[in-house]
Amino acid sequence: MKARLSRWYEATVLTHPLLTLGLVLVLAVLAGLRLDHFRLDASADSLVLEKDRSLDFYRQIRAKFESSDDFLVITFTPHESLFSPSSIEALRSLRDDIEQVEWVGSTNSILNVPLLHSPDLSLDNLESHIKTLDRDDVELSEAREALLSNPLYINLLISEDAGTTAIQVNLPTDPQFYTLLKERDQLRDRAREGVLSDAEQLEYEQVANQFEAVSVKLAMQQEQVVEDIRAIMARYRDVARLHLGGVPMIVSDMIDYVESDLATFGLGVLIFILLTLLLIFRKWQWVILPSVCCLTTVWLISGYLGWMNWPITVISSNFISLLLIMTLSITIHIIVRFREFQQTLPDADTKALMLNTVQAMAKPCLYMALTTIVAFGSLTISGIRPVIDFGWMMTLGIGVAFVVAFLVLPALIVVLPRAKAVSLAESGKPLTAYVARFTELHGRKVMVFSLVLAVLCVIGVTRLTVENRFIDYFKSSTEIYQGMVVIDNKIGGTTPLDVIIDDVRTASDVPVDPFLDDCFEEDCAGEEVDRNTWYTYQKMEQLEQTHDYLESLPETGKVLSIATLLKLTQQVNQGEKLDALQLAFLPTVFPEALRGILLDPYLSDEAAQARFNIRLIESSPNLNRDALMKEIKTHLVEKIGFQPEQIHFTGMAVLYNNMLQSLFDSQIKTLGAVFLAITIMFLVLFRSLSLALIGMAPNLLAAGTVLGLMGWLEIPLDMMTITVASITVGIAVDNTIHYIHRFRTEFERDQNYLATMHRCHASIGRAMFYTSLTIIIGFSILILSNFIPTIYFGLFTGMAMLVALLGALTLLPQMLVWFKPLGNR
Repeated sequence: MKARLSRWYEATVLTHPLLTLGLVLVLAVLAGLRLDHFRLDASADSLVLEKDRSLDFYRQIRAKFESSDDFLVITFTPHESLFSPSSIEALRSLRDDIEQVEWVGSTNSILNVPLLHSPDLSLDNLESHIKTLDRDDVELSEAREALLSNPLYINLLISEDAGTTAIQVNLPTDPQFYTLLKERDQLRDRAREGVLSDAEQLEYEQVANQFEAVSVKLAMQQEQVVEDIRAIMARYRDVARLHLGGVPMIVSDMIDYVESDLATFGLGVLIFILLTLLLIFRKWQWVILPSVCCLTTVWLISGYLGWMNWPITVISSNFISLLLIMTLSITIHIIVRFREFQQTLPDADTKALMLNTVQAMAKPCLYMALTTIVAFGSLTISGIRPVIDFGWMMTLGIGVAFVVAFLVLPALIVVLPRAKAVSLAESGKPLTAYVARFTELHGRKVMVFSLVLAVLCVIGVTRLTVENRFIDYFKSSTEIYQGMVVIDNKIGGTTPLDVIIDDVRTASDVPVDPFLDDCFEEDCAGEEVDRNTWYTYQKMEQLEQTHDYLESLPETGKVLSIATLLKLTQQVNQGEKLDALQLAFLPTVFPEALRGILLDPYLSDEAAQARFNIRLIESSPNLNRDALMKEIKTHLVEKIGFQPEQIHFTGMAVLYNNMLQSLFDSQIKTLGAVFLAITIMFLVLFRSLSLALIGMAPNLLAAGTVLGLMGWLEIPLDMMTITVASITVGIAVDNTIHYIHRFRTEFERDQNYLATMHRCHASIGRAMFYTSLTIIIGFSILILSNFIPTIYFGLFTGMAMLVALLGALTLLPQMLVWFKPLGNR
């Protein structure tokens, strides 16, 4: 079989290299046809768990209460007093300019909201006494008092010190989006259950494509709105300090960061690769040829993603850098081996030398690619949608990298003029030869140090956490960070969290009219609680207690609920709380326009649900979302009297928390799958249990080091660092495979372990050093990103690769010499 493959390879790739290159060129042209469809995605779908029902519930609540997180917040802190004529005029001008932006639906600000403050104001004349700064001639001092005394506006549209105000910019969502979303989710659920007919499968594909097109359109619109609003804000920075916030802005900026990382770091890694190759080989052929292979791999995969309409997420944004590095690793091993044959067989022609090289390197490189594929493939069982996609992308990419390296590189070497061979004398003594000498002299110390390091790693892993603040993902110099701080401190918090309370309803076929009930007294609690309406004294008391409790928590900022309306109504009612009868008629007190602001977003009598909208203080050093939600649920059950099944949490904070809490479990599953699969592959490759276990040791140490260090430094796992350990094992195991494969070959010469170790360090050790050096340098450029998870990803992956290289050149050979798995001959 091996001989037939060798003859086929020689007769096709090496005999007809131009035809091989032509076929690859055709594939590259086809890939380029859809390269314009290569896109990024930072929506909620890209940051949630696979099959996470919390996302469905989140969308149901948004539709039910007609609420949305699709709005921007502009904080306006004038250099003069906020309630001076010049500041109000500047605010009005800014608001008017923003309303002219295409795709802006409406705005809310202190200029257009009802002030609801007058000595003559009462529940009976509420509608006729509503005033606004826009419509009425209101004294600014009176407006200031009205806004600061209104429980709805304080810390939402105006800060407590009246120095900062906010403009809420509402972005309309195409109704078709929700229609298609509902249809897609229903068909997708049936597809997962395997009950779709052929016609339904076709319908599912059509609906999914339509939904994708609408989603892309909305994302582009929101990105353009953010860009236009920032341009407008720039014109007003001479009169006020301005910051932009909101989920659409965060999504837009994250996409900008990802685009920047893709372009800057992809190009930066390529430049580092070119410089490293030039430093290593000092021949233009060995700089250009690997670069061509790397670019071909990236081009083909990017085109495929465009054809499949498969977007890049924040987590998979580094796939270009990784593919460049992985392709380079394979090509360097091939080139180093080719140059070794050039030195030993200087009179052989290029075709024969290339055939010898391919025969020698095909098996270890194949297993190297397979083990790396296993490492990235393990990410597909993580349960986190973007991590799963990242795993599949890299699995496909490494397969393409292997094929390109063994088709394009050999064909180019055969076609191009032969590079001059470097003699053994000219090549000099490699650095790895000194490492071999060190290992021979200090082998026991290497073993002891590795054991101590392993113990420290285990302790560090037990200290790992997953709770982190979203604000910590960005540098303090970025607008996202600065905007979050201002909004947290002045405008009541950043991250939305909703607490949903289900009402207890009695089953009845007869509609219940709460206004015909005889019980309107406070002491009717026993009967009142069973009435099928929220508008009872006891139930409103519970909701008010819940509101006050949520507002008292240090991690929460602004809290909005039906209790806000009750407080406002009490204020209008000359400070008197509403009695049970007034509560029953509460929906009829306020005009239709005010009900849409004060009532409908927080209470649904028809759906029997009450909603508490909370803004979390993202910059709070003690923020722990999971612990906070558990604390809230415990209090509502034990202190206020709700049943556990009545309480639900939703919002972006919940979706993000679900992803965070799955990280640790996901890390264990992915690492376990990686180590098990690679151990099995080692058994198949080396046909020796002792060699398989020895080969795993340096890889375990490398993965353990990076996780243990994160634990000791109290750096939590996040959506990107979760992948570091698996990636480290997948890449680091390449060195192990090449070293052991070469060690077995060299051992047959004299059956001397020490002599074999020295020969391996001088040959394959040199290639391992070159590839690891390029990988470490390539990842190091990621520390220049504005996105903190990307910085950690590059820093820890580079560090892990350094540990893996040292382990492969010291611990691995020492264990081979010590345990003698090839026999004591």
